[in-house]
Amino acid sequence: MAARGRRGAVLLGEVLRVWQRGPDVGSQWVTRLPLLLGCQQRCMPCVLGASFSGSRLASASNRYGQTSALDCILGLTQPDSSLTSRVPAVSVRRDEQDLLLVHRPDMPENPRVLRVVLLGAPNAGKSTLSNQLLGRKVFPVSKKVHTTRCRALGVITEKEAQVVLLDTPGLISPAKQKRHNLERSLLEDPWKSMESADLVVVLVDVSDKWTRNQLSPQVLQCLTQFSQVPSILVMNKVDCLKQKSVLLELTAALTEGVVNGKKLKMMQAFHSQLNTHCPSPPAKGHNTQSAGSPQRIGWPHFQEIFMLSSLSQEDVKTLKQYLLTQARPGPWEFHSGVLTSQMPEEICTNIIREKLLEHLPQEIPYSVQQKTVMWEEGPSGELMIVQNLLVPKESHVKILIGPEGHLISCIAQEVSRDLMDIFLCDVQLRLSVKLLR
Repeated sequence: MAARGRRGAVLLGEVLRVWQRGPDVGSQWVTRLPLLLGCQQRCMPCVLGASFSGSRLASASNRYGQTSALDCILGLTQPDSSLTSRVPAVSVRRDEQDLLLVHRPDMPENPRVLRVVLLGAPNAGKSTLSNQLLGRKVFPVSKKVHTTRCRALGVITEKEAQVVLLDTPGLISPAKQKRHNLERSLLEDPWKSMESADLVVVLVDVSDKWTRNQLSPQVLQCLTQFSQVPSILVMNKVDCLKQKSVLLELTAALTEGVVNGKKLKMMQAFHSQLNTHCPSPPAKGHNTQSAGSPQRIGWPHFQEIFMLSSLSQEDVKTLKQYLLTQARPGPWEFHSGVLTSQMPEEICTNIIREKLLEHLPQEIPYSVQQKTVMWEEGPSGELMIVQNLLVPKESHVKILIGPEGHLISCIAQEVSRDLMDIFLCDVQLRLSVKLLR
């Protein structure tokens, strides 16, 4: 009895500790715990309700609200169906993340799935769009090129539909990869992703006057080789354009005046409300006869065109709903609690690299090596991280630390804020700059 009482006290303490950290954390905890114990989530209200029912508990429930995470944890109310559409957090524990990734998907009776590959030139905004679609920032974002170093996977699960997003590095030529000594993953990963794609989203930065008038040769080559995969065009950063009429010319060039098998009328290509996609005319066949033409600057086989700003939630919502409706009947690949295939340490390293790219000048951030030396959970549930940043030159050490340590402190604070939103827990990060020997 004494042992049982101690276990009950520990569990009660854990419930209260989780609740103090916020309702989102509580809902994540109640989802993850039965999964790790190998039982169904419907067992939790029975167990916890039997242990903690009573008038005092009811008053606590009234205090926090009938739809609070506390009610769900203690089993006092029926689970709200809206909880299933909440954006899941990422576990700070590698073993939990591994277990969740291989866990049997909790799919409904009529599941649908869609694998989407995002293609585009470097810095077109693929990771920003992916993060907005997912609802959490799990992919690094920077104004500098090659922030994404390898393909990363994100999962959107709503009702019976699951969309798997493959965020790929910007397509580059073999010559550029060799000239800048970049990882081969930047060259190979987009092509590997295409092999399993159900839909291709081609992203074009319309604010870049130097690249917006045509699709890159690498993107066209990829579309040509996988011409059987349906594709849509997303014209990104339209909010940066002073003259919206330029979108008409860009649409004509990037689609060669053809959308979904029919010549595009320019009045259809441009709507005054840019947060909606341009409806395409009915398909009338698919002809790839001229796909290999060396003069090609656009792709005449896009099924739809979207004009948006990836920073606008309303714009992204329109695209997200389109992707969900395109999901085809088939089994889910992941449990609904999966947000990304990345490990927690990998996410942390990527976010730190993002901040280095943002704050350090020129080529310095590309030479920094990262090594995580501590990853532990503290007594109050906080995540404690220590990472060494190794640089090749003494001058780089001084630049990265900054006057009186202000720069490295600023980077650590920004990373901590991002990680708190991803893991839904307090994060204490310490960055140590060392000379590479």
